[in-house]
Amino acid sequence: MPPTKIWLSSPHMGANELKYVQDAFATNWIAPLGPHVDGFEQDLQNFTGVKHAAALSSGTAAIHLALVILGVQPGDLVICQSFTFSGSVNPIAYLGATPVFVDSEKETWNICPQALEEAILACESGKVSGKKQKPAAIIPVHLYGMPAKMQEIMALARKYDIPVIEDAAEALGSTFKGKACGTFGDMGVLSFNGNKIITTSGGGALLSDTEWMVKKAKFLATQARDEAPHYQHTHIGYNYRMSNVLAGIGRGQMEVLPERVAQRRRNFDYYKRGLGNLSGISFLEEPEGFHSNRWLTCMLVDPEKTGGITREDIRKYLWEDNIESRPLWKPMHLQPVFKNAPYYGGKVAEKLFENGLCLPSGSNLREEDLERVVSKIKEVCLKGLKVNA
Repeated sequence: MPPTKIWLSSPHMGANELKYVQDAFATNWIAPLGPHVDGFEQDLQNFTGVKHAAALSSGTAAIHLALVILGVQPGDLVICQSFTFSGSVNPIAYLGATPVFVDSEKETWNICPQALEEAILACESGKVSGKKQKPAAIIPVHLYGMPAKMQEIMALARKYDIPVIEDAAEALGSTFKGKACGTFGDMGVLSFNGNKIITTSGGGALLSDTEWMVKKAKFLATQARDEAPHYQHTHIGYNYRMSNVLAGIGRGQMEVLPERVAQRRRNFDYYKRGLGNLSGISFLEEPEGFHSNRWLTCMLVDPEKTGGITREDIRKYLWEDNIESRPLWKPMHLQPVFKNAPYYGGKVAEKLFENGLCLPSGSNLREEDLERVVSKIKEVCLKGLKVNA
Protein backbone atom coordinates (compact mmCIF):
# COMPACT_ATOMS: atom_id res chain seq x y z
CA MET A 1 0.00 0.00 0.00
CA PRO A 2 1.49 3.40 -0.98
CA PRO A 3 2.28 5.99 1.69
CA THR A 4 -0.40 8.56 2.49
CA LYS A 5 -0.48 11.34 -0.09
CA ILE A 6 0.98 14.69 0.94
CA TRP A 7 -0.43 17.40 -1.32
CA LEU A 8 1.30 20.59 -2.36
CA SER A 9 -1.50 22.85 -1.14
CA SER A 10 -4.93 21.38 -0.51
CA PRO A 11 -8.09 23.23 0.58
CA HIS A 12 -8.54 23.65 4.33
CA MET A 13 -12.05 24.27 5.57
CA GLY A 14 -12.91 25.98 8.84
CA ALA A 15 -15.98 25.62 11.05
CA ASN A 16 -18.51 27.93 9.39
CA GLU A 17 -18.25 27.51 5.60
CA LEU A 18 -21.03 24.92 5.59
CA LYS A 19 -23.25 27.20 7.67
CA TYR A 20 -23.08 29.92 5.01
CA VAL A 21 -23.63 27.41 2.19
CA GLN A 22 -26.63 25.91 3.95
CA ASP A 23 -28.02 29.40 4.41
CA ALA A 24 -27.72 29.96 0.64
CA PHE A 25 -29.71 26.77 0.05
CA ALA A 26 -32.27 27.55 2.75
CA THR A 27 -32.94 31.00 1.31
CA ASN A 28 -32.78 29.72 -2.30
CA TRP A 29 -29.94 32.15 -3.17
CA ILE A 30 -28.23 29.64 -5.46
CA ALA A 31 -27.94 31.79 -8.58
CA PRO A 32 -25.04 34.24 -9.08
CA LEU A 33 -25.01 37.20 -6.69
CA GLY A 34 -26.91 37.42 -3.43
CA PRO A 35 -26.29 38.49 0.17
CA HIS A 36 -23.19 36.31 0.65
CA VAL A 37 -21.51 37.95 -2.36
CA ASP A 38 -22.17 41.35 -0.78
CA GLY A 39 -20.93 40.07 2.58
CA PHE A 40 -17.82 38.48 1.11
CA GLU A 41 -16.91 41.71 -0.69
CA GLN A 42 -17.32 43.62 2.57
CA ASP A 43 -15.13 41.05 4.35
CA LEU A 44 -12.39 41.58 1.75
CA GLN A 45 -12.65 45.35 2.12
CA ASN A 46 -12.44 45.11 5.90
CA PHE A 47 -9.44 42.78 5.83
CA THR A 48 -7.37 44.59 3.22
CA GLY A 49 -8.45 48.16 3.96
CA VAL A 50 -9.42 48.74 0.34
CA LYS A 51 -12.55 50.80 -0.32
CA HIS A 52 -14.22 48.64 -2.97
CA ALA A 53 -14.20 44.98 -4.02
CA ALA A 54 -15.90 42.84 -6.68
CA ALA A 55 -16.16 39.08 -6.17
CA LEU A 56 -15.54 37.29 -9.46
CA SER A 57 -15.18 33.84 -11.00
CA SER A 58 -11.35 33.82 -10.99
CA GLY A 59 -8.24 35.93 -10.59
CA THR A 60 -7.69 35.67 -14.34
CA ALA A 61 -11.13 37.19 -14.91
CA ALA A 62 -10.17 40.03 -12.57
CA ILE A 63 -7.03 40.81 -14.58
CA HIS A 64 -9.01 40.66 -17.82
CA LEU A 65 -11.59 43.11 -16.50
CA ALA A 66 -8.89 45.41 -15.15
CA LEU A 67 -7.29 45.61 -18.60
CA VAL A 68 -10.68 46.26 -20.22
CA ILE A 69 -11.41 49.01 -17.68
CA LEU A 70 -8.07 50.64 -18.54
CA GLY A 71 -9.07 50.61 -22.21
CA VAL A 72 -6.36 48.23 -23.42
CA GLN A 73 -6.67 47.73 -27.18
CA PRO A 74 -5.11 45.46 -29.82
CA GLY A 75 -1.51 46.51 -30.42
CA ASP A 76 -1.07 48.09 -26.99
CA LEU A 77 1.93 47.16 -24.86
CA VAL A 78 1.42 45.78 -21.35
CA ILE A 79 4.45 45.21 -19.12
CA CYS A 80 4.26 42.07 -17.02
CA GLN A 81 6.52 40.14 -14.70
CA SER A 82 7.86 37.12 -16.59
CA PHE A 83 8.27 34.89 -13.54
CA THR A 84 4.60 34.12 -12.88
CA PHE A 85 1.65 31.86 -13.66
CA SER A 86 0.09 32.19 -17.11
CA GLY A 87 -3.11 33.62 -15.62
CA SER A 88 -1.24 36.89 -15.07
CA VAL A 89 -0.50 37.15 -18.79
CA ASN A 90 -3.19 35.41 -20.82
CA PRO A 91 -5.70 38.29 -20.46
CA ILE A 92 -3.22 40.55 -22.29
CA ALA A 93 -3.48 38.18 -25.25
CA TYR A 94 -7.29 38.04 -24.95
CA LEU A 95 -7.34 41.73 -25.90
CA GLY A 96 -4.81 41.45 -28.73
CA ALA A 97 -2.22 43.44 -26.79
CA THR A 98 1.47 42.54 -26.57
CA PRO A 99 3.03 41.42 -23.28
CA VAL A 100 6.44 42.94 -22.56
CA PHE A 101 8.16 40.66 -20.06
CA VAL A 102 10.49 41.79 -17.30
CA ASP A 103 12.97 39.76 -15.26
CA SER A 104 12.90 39.31 -11.48
CA GLU A 105 15.28 40.57 -8.80
CA LYS A 106 16.94 38.24 -6.30
CA GLU A 107 15.62 39.69 -3.03
CA THR A 108 11.91 38.94 -3.53
CA TRP A 109 11.91 37.03 -6.86
CA ASN A 110 9.45 39.60 -8.18
CA ILE A 111 9.64 42.19 -10.96
CA CYS A 112 12.99 43.99 -11.05
CA PRO A 113 12.54 47.80 -10.83
CA GLN A 114 15.70 48.46 -12.88
CA ALA A 115 14.64 46.12 -15.68
CA LEU A 116 11.12 47.55 -15.44
CA GLU A 117 12.36 51.05 -16.18
CA GLU A 118 14.46 49.68 -19.04
CA ALA A 119 11.31 48.11 -20.51
CA ILE A 120 9.30 51.33 -20.10
CA LEU A 121 11.95 53.37 -21.89
CA ALA A 122 12.21 50.77 -24.66
CA CYS A 123 8.45 50.97 -25.23
CA GLU A 124 8.42 54.76 -25.26
CA SER A 125 11.43 55.01 -27.58
CA GLY A 126 9.88 52.72 -30.18
CA LYS A 127 12.42 49.96 -29.63
CA VAL A 128 9.74 47.39 -28.77
CA SER A 129 7.16 47.81 -31.53
CA GLY A 130 8.80 50.12 -34.04
CA LYS A 131 6.72 53.08 -32.88
CA LYS A 132 6.76 55.15 -29.71
CA GLN A 133 4.19 53.78 -27.26
CA LYS A 134 3.52 54.41 -23.60
CA PRO A 135 2.75 51.07 -21.91
CA ALA A 136 -0.94 50.68 -21.22
CA ALA A 137 -0.35 49.02 -17.85
CA ILE A 138 2.19 47.36 -15.55
CA ILE A 139 1.35 44.01 -13.92
CA PRO A 140 3.67 43.18 -10.99
CA VAL A 141 3.07 39.92 -9.13
CA HIS A 142 3.55 39.06 -5.43
CA LEU A 143 4.94 35.60 -6.09
CA TYR A 144 4.34 32.78 -3.59
CA GLY A 145 3.05 35.42 -1.16
CA MET A 146 6.24 37.51 -1.06
CA PRO A 147 5.44 41.20 -1.64
CA ALA A 148 7.09 42.86 -4.63
CA LYS A 149 9.07 46.07 -4.20
CA MET A 150 5.93 48.16 -4.49
CA GLN A 151 7.50 51.41 -3.31
CA GLU A 152 9.94 51.42 -6.23
CA ILE A 153 7.40 50.01 -8.69
CA MET A 154 4.77 52.62 -7.85
CA ALA A 155 7.37 55.40 -8.04
CA LEU A 156 8.19 54.34 -11.61
CA ALA A 157 4.49 54.05 -12.47
CA ARG A 158 3.88 57.61 -11.26
CA LYS A 159 7.02 58.92 -12.97
CA TYR A 160 5.87 57.59 -16.35
CA ASP A 161 2.12 57.89 -15.68
CA ILE A 162 1.32 54.21 -16.20
CA PRO A 163 -1.52 52.44 -14.35
CA VAL A 164 -0.69 49.40 -12.21
CA ILE A 165 -2.71 46.19 -11.97
CA GLU A 166 -1.32 44.48 -8.88
CA ASP A 167 -1.50 40.69 -9.07
CA ALA A 168 -1.88 39.59 -5.47
CA ALA A 169 -3.48 36.26 -6.40
CA GLU A 170 -0.99 34.40 -4.19
CA ALA A 171 -0.63 37.09 -1.53
CA LEU A 172 -3.84 37.56 0.45
CA GLY A 173 -2.63 38.19 3.99
CA SER A 174 0.77 39.52 2.90
CA THR A 175 1.80 43.11 3.61
CA PHE A 176 4.48 45.62 2.67
CA LYS A 177 5.24 48.09 5.46
CA GLY A 178 1.91 47.23 7.06
CA LYS A 179 -0.17 47.82 3.92
CA ALA A 180 -2.01 44.87 2.37
CA CYS A 181 -0.84 43.46 -0.93
CA GLY A 182 -3.40 44.20 -3.62
CA THR A 183 -4.02 47.75 -2.39
CA PHE A 184 -1.03 49.62 -3.87
CA GLY A 185 -1.96 49.71 -7.55
CA ASP A 186 -4.88 51.31 -9.38
CA MET A 187 -6.49 47.88 -9.14
CA GLY A 188 -5.55 44.72 -7.26
CA VAL A 189 -6.34 41.10 -8.01
CA LEU A 190 -6.95 38.14 -5.68
CA SER A 191 -7.49 34.45 -6.37
CA PHE A 192 -9.49 31.91 -4.36
CA ASN A 193 -8.59 28.87 -6.43
CA GLY A 194 -8.61 25.54 -4.59
CA ASN A 195 -4.89 25.66 -3.79
CA LYS A 196 -4.76 29.23 -2.49
CA ILE A 197 -4.41 30.30 1.14
CA ILE A 198 -8.21 30.50 1.32
CA THR A 199 -10.55 29.15 -1.32
CA THR A 200 -14.07 29.52 -2.68
CA SER A 201 -13.50 26.37 -4.78
CA GLY A 202 -12.92 28.67 -7.75
CA GLY A 203 -13.04 32.43 -7.64
CA GLY A 204 -11.24 35.74 -7.51
CA ALA A 205 -11.72 39.42 -6.74
CA LEU A 206 -10.90 42.85 -8.08
CA LEU A 207 -9.94 45.49 -5.52
CA SER A 208 -9.65 49.26 -5.88
CA ASP A 209 -9.99 52.49 -3.94
CA THR A 210 -11.52 53.99 -7.10
CA GLU A 211 -15.26 53.41 -6.97
CA TRP A 212 -16.02 53.72 -10.68
CA MET A 213 -13.48 51.03 -11.57
CA VAL A 214 -15.12 48.43 -9.33
CA LYS A 215 -18.60 49.50 -10.41
CA LYS A 216 -17.59 49.03 -14.03
CA ALA A 217 -16.05 45.65 -13.22
CA LYS A 218 -19.33 44.48 -11.69
CA PHE A 219 -21.28 45.79 -14.69
CA LEU A 220 -19.01 44.09 -17.24
CA ALA A 221 -18.91 40.88 -15.19
CA THR A 222 -22.70 40.50 -15.36
CA GLN A 223 -22.84 40.50 -19.18
CA ALA A 224 -22.89 44.31 -19.25
CA ARG A 225 -26.67 44.40 -19.00
CA ASP A 226 -28.04 47.94 -19.23
CA GLU A 227 -30.74 49.21 -16.91
CA ALA A 228 -33.90 48.29 -18.77
CA PRO A 229 -36.91 46.00 -18.22
CA HIS A 230 -35.62 43.86 -21.11
CA TYR A 231 -32.13 42.59 -21.88
CA GLN A 232 -30.26 45.42 -23.55
CA HIS A 233 -26.51 45.76 -24.08
CA THR A 234 -24.41 48.70 -25.22
CA HIS A 235 -21.11 47.05 -24.21
CA ILE A 236 -19.59 43.61 -24.60
CA GLY A 237 -19.90 41.84 -21.26
CA TYR A 238 -18.64 38.70 -19.52
CA ASN A 239 -20.06 36.04 -17.25
CA TYR A 240 -17.50 36.64 -14.49
CA ARG A 241 -19.47 37.14 -11.26
CA MET A 242 -19.16 34.83 -8.26
CA SER A 243 -22.13 32.75 -7.14
CA ASN A 244 -23.78 33.26 -3.77
CA VAL A 245 -22.93 29.66 -2.79
CA LEU A 246 -19.20 30.06 -3.44
CA ALA A 247 -19.20 33.44 -1.71
CA GLY A 248 -20.65 31.66 1.34
CA ILE A 249 -17.59 29.40 1.38
CA GLY A 250 -15.44 32.52 1.10
CA ARG A 251 -17.12 34.16 4.10
CA GLY A 252 -16.33 31.15 6.25
CA GLN A 253 -12.75 31.08 4.95
CA MET A 254 -12.23 34.76 5.77
CA GLU A 255 -12.96 33.97 9.41
CA VAL A 256 -9.91 31.68 9.57
CA LEU A 257 -7.58 33.62 7.23
CA PRO A 258 -5.25 34.98 9.97
CA GLU A 259 -4.90 31.44 11.32
CA ARG A 260 -4.13 30.10 7.83
CA VAL A 261 -1.39 32.70 7.37
CA ALA A 262 0.13 31.73 10.73
CA GLN A 263 0.00 28.03 9.80
CA ARG A 264 1.70 28.59 6.43
CA ARG A 265 4.40 30.69 8.06
CA ARG A 266 4.98 27.90 10.60
CA ASN A 267 5.50 25.50 7.69
CA PHE A 268 8.21 27.78 6.32
CA ASP A 269 9.90 27.98 9.72
CA TYR A 270 9.82 24.19 10.07
CA TYR A 271 11.41 23.61 6.66
CA LYS A 272 14.04 26.26 7.25
CA ARG A 273 15.00 24.76 10.61
CA GLY A 274 15.07 21.25 9.19
CA LEU A 275 16.79 21.93 5.87
CA GLY A 276 18.43 25.34 6.08
CA ASN A 277 21.77 23.94 7.22
CA LEU A 278 22.06 21.50 4.30
CA SER A 279 24.78 22.44 1.85
CA GLY A 280 23.26 23.89 -1.33
CA ILE A 281 19.76 24.41 0.08
CA SER A 282 18.46 27.96 0.63
CA PHE A 283 15.16 29.74 1.29
CA LEU A 284 13.75 33.14 0.37
CA GLU A 285 14.02 35.50 3.34
CA GLU A 286 11.79 38.50 4.03
CA PRO A 287 13.50 41.86 3.53
CA GLU A 288 12.80 44.46 6.22
CA GLY A 289 9.20 45.68 6.03
CA PHE A 290 8.04 42.68 3.95
CA HIS A 291 5.57 40.21 5.48
CA SER A 292 4.76 37.12 3.38
CA ASN A 293 1.81 34.84 3.91
CA ARG A 294 4.21 32.05 2.82
CA TRP A 295 1.50 30.61 0.59
CA LEU A 296 4.07 28.15 -0.71
CA THR A 297 7.43 27.46 0.89
CA CYS A 298 10.03 27.42 -1.89
CA MET A 299 13.66 26.42 -1.74
CA LEU A 300 16.59 26.74 -4.12
CA VAL A 301 18.90 23.81 -4.82
CA ASP A 302 22.49 24.47 -5.90
CA PRO A 303 23.83 21.24 -7.48
CA GLU A 304 27.40 22.49 -7.14
CA LYS A 305 26.99 22.33 -3.35
CA THR A 306 24.68 19.32 -3.00
CA GLY A 307 27.01 16.83 -4.64
CA GLY A 308 25.18 17.10 -7.95
CA ILE A 309 21.66 16.63 -6.56
CA THR A 310 19.22 18.85 -8.49
CA ARG A 311 15.75 20.10 -7.74
CA GLU A 312 14.45 17.46 -10.18
CA ASP A 313 16.22 14.72 -8.25
CA ILE A 314 14.50 15.93 -5.09
CA ARG A 315 11.11 16.34 -6.76
CA LYS A 316 11.20 12.81 -8.18
CA TYR A 317 12.41 11.33 -4.90
CA LEU A 318 9.51 12.98 -3.07
CA TRP A 319 7.06 11.84 -5.75
CA GLU A 320 8.19 8.22 -5.27
CA ASP A 321 7.07 8.57 -1.65
CA ASN A 322 3.69 10.03 -2.74
CA ILE A 323 4.72 13.59 -1.82
CA GLU A 324 3.69 16.33 -4.23
CA SER A 325 6.14 19.16 -4.91
CA ARG A 326 6.50 21.43 -7.95
CA PRO A 327 9.18 23.36 -9.82
CA LEU A 328 8.95 27.13 -9.56
CA TRP A 329 7.04 28.85 -12.38
CA LYS A 330 8.58 28.57 -15.81
CA PRO A 331 9.09 32.20 -16.91
CA MET A 332 6.61 33.44 -19.47
CA HIS A 333 9.33 34.56 -21.89
CA LEU A 334 10.42 30.90 -22.10
CA GLN A 335 6.92 29.61 -22.82
CA PRO A 336 6.33 28.47 -26.42
CA VAL A 337 3.14 30.51 -26.69
CA PHE A 338 5.03 33.74 -25.87
CA LYS A 339 8.32 32.94 -27.58
CA ASN A 340 8.18 36.09 -29.74
CA ALA A 341 7.30 38.51 -26.94
CA PRO A 342 9.89 41.15 -25.93
CA TYR A 343 11.84 40.57 -22.72
CA TYR A 344 14.01 42.85 -20.57
CA GLY A 345 16.42 41.85 -17.83
CA GLY A 346 18.92 39.10 -17.18
CA LYS A 347 18.77 35.46 -16.14
CA VAL A 348 17.38 35.68 -12.60
CA ALA A 349 13.97 34.20 -13.42
CA GLU A 350 15.55 31.48 -15.55
CA LYS A 351 17.88 30.40 -12.73
CA LEU A 352 15.01 30.40 -10.25
CA PHE A 353 13.04 28.07 -12.52
CA GLU A 354 16.08 25.85 -13.04
CA ASN A 355 16.88 25.44 -9.35
CA GLY A 356 13.68 26.17 -7.42
CA LEU A 357 11.18 23.77 -5.84
CA CYS A 358 7.84 24.40 -4.10
CA LEU A 359 7.40 22.18 -1.05
CA PRO A 360 4.11 20.92 0.43
CA SER A 361 2.71 23.95 2.20
CA GLY A 362 -0.92 23.34 3.09
CA SER A 363 -2.19 24.87 6.31
CA ASN A 364 -3.64 21.45 7.19
CA LEU A 365 -0.26 19.66 7.19
CA ARG A 366 0.57 17.80 10.39
CA GLU A 367 4.00 17.90 12.00
CA GLU A 368 4.57 14.27 10.97
CA ASP A 369 3.86 15.27 7.35
CA LEU A 370 6.43 18.04 7.50
CA GLU A 371 8.97 15.75 9.13
CA ARG A 372 8.40 13.15 6.40
CA VAL A 373 9.17 15.74 3.72
CA VAL A 374 12.25 16.97 5.55
CA SER A 375 13.59 13.46 6.13
CA LYS A 376 13.14 12.49 2.46
CA ILE A 377 14.97 15.60 1.27
CA LYS A 378 17.79 14.88 3.71
CA GLU A 379 17.98 11.32 2.39
CA VAL A 380 18.35 12.30 -1.25
CA CYS A 381 20.85 15.06 -0.48
CA LEU A 382 22.91 12.68 1.62
CA LYS A 383 23.01 10.24 -1.29
CA GLY A 384 24.51 12.93 -3.51
CA LEU A 385 27.15 13.86 -0.96
CA LYS A 386 28.11 10.21 -0.43
CA VAL A 387 28.47 9.55 -4.16
CA ASN A 388 30.78 12.53 -4.51
CA ALA A 389 32.70 12.01 -1.28
